[in-house]
Amino acid sequence: MQEFDWTQTLHFLKLIGISYVLALPVGWDRDKAARGAGIRTFPLVACASCAYCLIAVSLNQTLDVDVSRIVQGIVTGIGFIGGGAIMKSDNRVEGTSTAASIWGTGALGTAVAFQRYEIAIVIALITFLTFVGFKQVKKEESKEYGDDAKEK
Repeated sequence: MQEFDWTQTLHFLKLIGISYVLALPVGWDRDKAARGAGIRTFPLVACASCAYCLIAVSLNQTLDVDVSRIVQGIVTGIGFIGGGAIMKSDNRVEGTSTAASIWGTGALGTAVAFQRYEIAIVIALITFLTFVGFKQVKKEESKEYGDDAKEK
């Protein structure tokens, strides 16, 4: 059994905290847009994916665990969560962008765990700016094409 290490704990807390903070703007935007996933979901996905990767890395140091297989499992699991955000009824499909952003948020947490902050920041910015920047385009498309625009 490994001894409790406060230095390592603070390091993990810092990384998980960075994941949390980077995911907040996307969660805030989705919450504001009244989507099912929002201010609580996105930071939790980022933190959990970061934590799983941190566990994998620390297990690899002692047990020679294949970290890539754990990352693969995270990608699959987060895809499953995102799939729950997609709703289809009649000729409409909704939630695909929320599902994609959940998946991206998982990548964000994974990037932070491996201390690839530049990747995490780019994912956070692209996701947030896509939602904020294309709101008007989406509204105009809906007006022009009616309800069918939501299928695209």
